Amino acid sequence: MILAGHLILTAYGFWLPNDLRGSWSDFVGSWELLRFGPATKVDTRRSVAHQPHNRRARLAAKRHLKYRPVRFSGAQARAVGRGFAAFVERNGLVVWACSILPEHVHLVVARHRYHFDRVIELMKSAATRRLTEEGLHPFRDITRPDGQHPKPFARGGWSVFLDTDAAVRRAIRYAEDNPAREGLPRQQWSFVRPYEGV
Repeated sequence: MILAGHLILTAYGFWLPNDLRGSWSDFVGSWELLRFGPATKVDTRRSVAHQPHNRRARLAAKRHLKYRPVRFSGAQARAVGRGFAAFVERNGLVVWACSILPEHVHLVVARHRYHFDRVIELMKSAATRRLTEEGLHPFRDITRPDGQHPKPFARGGWSVFLDTDAAVRRAIRYAEDNPAREGLPRQQWSFVRPYEGV
């Protein structure tokens, strides 16, 4: 039985669909990026972030994105957190871990009435709404023809199903320790509850 999900939301431009290490994408939607190769879909649920690859080629591909890659500042990360908090309160989502990093977010959440993929989309929407309300949207100076700003998060996200108490505890540890891997302080969010087992 699925107990929880380890959800990973990425900022726009963080992980390209044709990343040399692999991705979960089926296609490359931009002709400019397709020059760097087709989608590199992998089936593994394990992280490929530390796989060896040509960093220079990856950065060269990023220069061909339609917009500059998003890197959330501290103020923007706090706004993202406030957006998450509003969603959590409104929908009764149980969150056991959250780390909001400059280019991606880790969340460990209990199983909910919404499928994890839907939780990812709704959390991104809540965060984007809060960024806009606070005048902190990374693309606030860019308006598309439809009057909207480009989305600060990449399409979709990753969800890893957790079906044992040990797996939940491992994911919580991983999410909580993630800021230190980037030289950032440990994070505490008001909407995160302590995990007491399931």
